[in-house]
Amino acid sequence: MIRNWNEESLDHRNALLYAMGISEEDAKRPIIGLINSWNEMNPGHFHFKEVIPLMKEAIYNEGCLALEIPISGFCDGICSNTPGDRYTLPGRDLVSSEVELAAELNMLEGMVLMSTCDKIVPGMLMGALRVNIPATLFSGGYMLPGEYKGQMLTLTHTKQAYAAYISGDISRDDYKGIVRNACPTVGACPFMGTANTMCACAEILGFSPNGNASVQSRSPEWREMARLAAQRAAQAAKDEYRPSEFITRRSFENVIRYMMATGGSTNCILHIPAIARQMNIDITLEAFDALSREVPVFSSIYPSHKTYTMREFSQAGGLEAVVKEMAAAGKIDTSVNGMFGTIGEKAGRAVNRNSDVIRSAANPINPQGGLAVLHGNIGTESAIVKFSAVDKAAWKFSGKAKVYDSQDDAWNAILKDEIAPGNVVVIRYEGPRGSPGMPHMETFMAAVLGKGLGTKLALVSDGRFSGATGGLAIGHISPEAYDGGNIAFIKDGDMIHIDIEARSLTVDVSEAEFKKRSENFVPVQKPAMGYLSLYRKHATSAHRGATLFWD
Repeated sequence: MIRNWNEESLDHRNALLYAMGISEEDAKRPIIGLINSWNEMNPGHFHFKEVIPLMKEAIYNEGCLALEIPISGFCDGICSNTPGDRYTLPGRDLVSSEVELAAELNMLEGMVLMSTCDKIVPGMLMGALRVNIPATLFSGGYMLPGEYKGQMLTLTHTKQAYAAYISGDISRDDYKGIVRNACPTVGACPFMGTANTMCACAEILGFSPNGNASVQSRSPEWREMARLAAQRAAQAAKDEYRPSEFITRRSFENVIRYMMATGGSTNCILHIPAIARQMNIDITLEAFDALSREVPVFSSIYPSHKTYTMREFSQAGGLEAVVKEMAAAGKIDTSVNGMFGTIGEKAGRAVNRNSDVIRSAANPINPQGGLAVLHGNIGTESAIVKFSAVDKAAWKFSGKAKVYDSQDDAWNAILKDEIAPGNVVVIRYEGPRGSPGMPHMETFMAAVLGKGLGTKLALVSDGRFSGATGGLAIGHISPEAYDGGNIAFIKDGDMIHIDIEARSLTVDVSEAEFKKRSENFVPVQKPAMGYLSLYRKHATSAHRGATLFWD
């Protein structure tokens, strides 16, 4: 048993369990918490309730007792382009604390973490590693893509359509038709956004059943995976098999390798270091860049590919088929273990059914991975770009700065055609402490794409992006404007140079001029109450996971 109870404390707990109809015999079983982020505001989590009976039965058959414990499960898309978006990244750390609280307060013997979406998966993984009790993670599967007038749709197409509607390029009826048809089922949005990226992270780390990160929601296979996740959590609790027994630095390096091979979301560069830190493993941005140069892109789905979605990816063999191709090329450590076997065993059971969707190392989509870390006198610590979603014609770009202190100001400017092709738009004071909360800049970039400007202008920001963001979008500028980073002192008309292959991001402003501009610096103070105020005071930089839990 993981937990040590004395007779009095155990009887005190059991008296409360009896009040809910739990028998005296069942109260003697090890308790596995079903940490369920189900709610009615998130389609990625809405269907978890459907598999609770399957999970409870599987756990009971293993001699344990499953009890459901709800925690937060918010959806980034619900609050996109609203002040609420400032809460999503700080919410990750709150979720990690909820997992910690549920596990420790209730003295659980093990957990099944139930999560799908952007901040909930990494938050749960952070909490699981912090408490270090037996745990599995079951994710919700992918949403089917939508369709309107023969066009493949995902949630992000609604933003692009709005910009096209405002520009007069499509009718209001067509815009509303796209909105109505973009999300036809529950599940994770079917592009390589943060949700699918982090579900893959959980599976590569070894917490999720084989294939869980690329399975269709509500499918028979998905329901069977729910049973397997529950069964394995109970078995691990009886064996006292903790995450610390299989998670190593190599586990996280495998995750980074997989992210590069599939053009994963830039948000993983915030989440993976924060997750690893819970086990005192330091994953630096240099590790991301080094592995990006080593691992080619094996598979691209939207936004890196115009029509392929998670549906085509899954049909081709999904995560396991990518791992198979990576293993064949020596691009992943097959000896790394997890709750459901080794990476080598995962590769061995896979079949690649479509070599166009999932390629081999002999025919990669790109010889380097999908993410790059840039350096220069704008982000003197770092800056991030998902270059697999950038047209190669824009990998080298120079233009005059057009500066805004919020995404809203920049978004309204581009809708009014106040930003010209050739500009480098700078959106600042949207970082972890400046906003605070580091919201997505996806609404601005969706407007850029909706206006057909994807290769004609660039964005540089201390904010972050959705994994669905396409175009030349550079984020995570660190140090951020609020902390006196050089991005705070860029002026309209300054010439900015981007060279992705050279990993360079610079502005034609001398060090002496930056020093002069920084005299009497006072950062823009955006309003923040309660939890956001706490986050502003204690969050690390984007360079170090933008988290309250770094030490």
